[in-house]
Amino acid sequence: MNFLRYPTALVLIMSSLFTTLESRAESGSVKMDRTSLPIAEPNIPHSTIFDARDAKAPPRFEVKAPEGAPNVIIVLVDDMGFGIPSAFGGPVRMPTAERLASKGLRYNQFHTTALCSPTRTALLSGRNHHMNNMGSITETATGFPGNTGQRPNNVAPLAEMLRLNGYSTGFFGKNHETAPWEVSPSGPTDRWPTRSGFDKFYGFFGGETDQWAPTIYDGMTRVQTPRYPGYNFMTDMTDQAINWIKFQKALTPNKPVFVYFAPGATHAPHHVPADWIKKNKGRFDAGWDKMREQTLARQIALGVVPAGTKLANKPAGIKDWEKLSKDEKKLFARQMEVYSAFGEYADNEIGRLVDSFETLGQADNTMVIYILGDNGTSAEGGTVGMFSEMTYFNGVQETVSDMLKHYDDWGGPNTYPHMASGWAVAGNSPFMWTKQIPSNYGGTRNGMVITWPKKIKAVNQVRNQWHHVIDVAPTILEAANLPQPKSVNGTVQTPIEGVPMNYSFDRADAKSTHKTQYFEIFGNRAIYHDGWFAGTIHRAPWEMTPRSKLQDDKWELYDTTNDFSLTNDLAATNPGKLQEMQKLFIQEAVKYRVLPIDDRLMERVNSQTAGRPDLLGERTSLTLSPGMTGMSENVFMNIKNRSHSISADVEIPKKGANGVILAQAGRFGGWSLYLKNGKPTYTYNFIGLQEYKVSSAQAVPPGKANIRMNFDYEGGGIGKGGLATILVNGKKFASGRIERTQPNIFSADEGAGVGLDDATPVTKDYDEHDNAFTGKIFKVVVDVKPVGAAVKAQSDEVDTKTKN
Repeated sequence: MNFLRYPTALVLIMSSLFTTLESRAESGSVKMDRTSLPIAEPNIPHSTIFDARDAKAPPRFEVKAPEGAPNVIIVLVDDMGFGIPSAFGGPVRMPTAERLASKGLRYNQFHTTALCSPTRTALLSGRNHHMNNMGSITETATGFPGNTGQRPNNVAPLAEMLRLNGYSTGFFGKNHETAPWEVSPSGPTDRWPTRSGFDKFYGFFGGETDQWAPTIYDGMTRVQTPRYPGYNFMTDMTDQAINWIKFQKALTPNKPVFVYFAPGATHAPHHVPADWIKKNKGRFDAGWDKMREQTLARQIALGVVPAGTKLANKPAGIKDWEKLSKDEKKLFARQMEVYSAFGEYADNEIGRLVDSFETLGQADNTMVIYILGDNGTSAEGGTVGMFSEMTYFNGVQETVSDMLKHYDDWGGPNTYPHMASGWAVAGNSPFMWTKQIPSNYGGTRNGMVITWPKKIKAVNQVRNQWHHVIDVAPTILEAANLPQPKSVNGTVQTPIEGVPMNYSFDRADAKSTHKTQYFEIFGNRAIYHDGWFAGTIHRAPWEMTPRSKLQDDKWELYDTTNDFSLTNDLAATNPGKLQEMQKLFIQEAVKYRVLPIDDRLMERVNSQTAGRPDLLGERTSLTLSPGMTGMSENVFMNIKNRSHSISADVEIPKKGANGVILAQAGRFGGWSLYLKNGKPTYTYNFIGLQEYKVSSAQAVPPGKANIRMNFDYEGGGIGKGGLATILVNGKKFASGRIERTQPNIFSADEGAGVGLDDATPVTKDYDEHDNAFTGKIFKVVVDVKPVGAAVKAQSDEVDTKTKN
């Protein structure tokens, strides 16, 4: 038939075709293939109708979540062990967790990886952490597959699966899943949150941040540090999350949302409003030994620990509380008061978040997964704790007497504190070990609460099924009636390795479906299989070197079906079973890209020895411009342990100038080149404990000028001192000695900035709210040289010319 001669017939045929497509879509006979994401649009024939008046539009293609798909909230608390939250018998009062548990389920055999980044990538992908290339934290990535710190494309995140299936997705809080050398305007940004499935991100990238003065990103944009009385990031991120949820539900009330809420609490620094600290005054004076005993008693009473469970021994390095001095008890009790306050404060904010769904009338079909810790409580505070955590990263031991000087300020903005490791052991009761130890449940066992009023009818019950963090993603997919995708964004996916937990929602007596699970962090390693657990303690968190060679490690063996707290080592009496478990570990290690085991520690901090990318590579010069701020240490020139120079071309107005030319890091370690009363000054802040200052007696004259600071490093090892010399237009203005420098790290989150010292100030010489350079900066050049070579020669040459 010639349709040009019979247009009416064509109209009828096309109209009939579109009507058929529409009716099939409405009836559900046209099914979306959700195993290949993004979901392909239907192939609609090209129209040959000339006039739109004669045609009927086909049904609009729109991806929607399956009917009845729930809102989902994942809450992931940081550095909180099994024996901390009150919902699992701990001393930290967390009424939100308790309230949710009373309306849902407590899982008392849920496990993480024992460390931050690995747990987070496993949680958000459903695959083991080495399959995410996250064998450790991002800052210690290596060149080996399984440890590169860069999630591969064949491991799509849960958020991307949900977003491509019709969910709105929001992420608030701590990321720590993006390789640090990728966190800059140069990217690549493929693994940033908003390119990993999240429509919205408001939070920080590193392992921790100053809660009073955080380094925040909104999407892919660095946010100016908020400045208002009483500000704390915990409340800020909650406000941001609630506002985002309200916006979503105002515009699209029937579209489900996925909220990933990951506070910095209770990771160091423990930063808490004073009112919360006051509520904990005196609560921990009895010490960590008594806390362990009381916690176990409450755990048994709650039913989250079996009756008859024994309290595991403390590690050898943890002193009995009664053997501590009066000053030690005073300081350590204060540390735990602040930590406890941090947990209570965070739980209160989480309560506001959860309540927002109730206010919106959406609570019934909202699944809340409240995970009380991404690993065990942290023992990284060492035996006495820390006023500034930067001392730990730079190998400086603080004393009790020095820390007591900060007793009243502990937890406030002038501290960056951590607590003594005795509290970490107590916080993982009834187990022995802590964070970083996957070879003991003290490092991996975390309480988890799940509520979903519409579907989970069993309330205030305990679930004993053995599960792992990789089981969360498939649980959410099954709840939303979504298949695991085979292909995402053109890449064939590696299968999800976790198993759904949905079978356990209404079946308390169901047998565990997660049968086998390996663990490995920094050489500490273990294997679980069908009730048996075998592992080895290769290195304690407070030990800088391994206890033995990997092949000589001593393994332990436990029957967890009869030994909840791992107190009865069966390795000597059942060597055959131990060998079987060790063999299984190797099989799983090969299968999931765990080998080779890398137990290096400080070598992995250094990108060169670790074998991971360095954004600046072998470059020895970096030219910066105004507006370049927030540059983390991983994307900035490394000036540590070497001679270097800072050269700034500026213009000084007639009335003179003040403010920062270039600064790196802040209050707890860093350096700054600035003008004060027009006079060039260089201050080196050694880990927040000592300021070394070199300042000129004369101001820089008006007009264009070159202001230069040469630092001549004395050598002889790392962390040594040197001579700082300030020159203006080639003339020496000042010089002075810097006695000590930081060998390893300035800050976990504060970066370098041109013309501004953002977040916390390096020095008290200028206001933290108003320190921008008031002249004009054309460029700033950072040069590094081999120790004692060119910089010293250049400084001597300039000085000679000045004298002549």
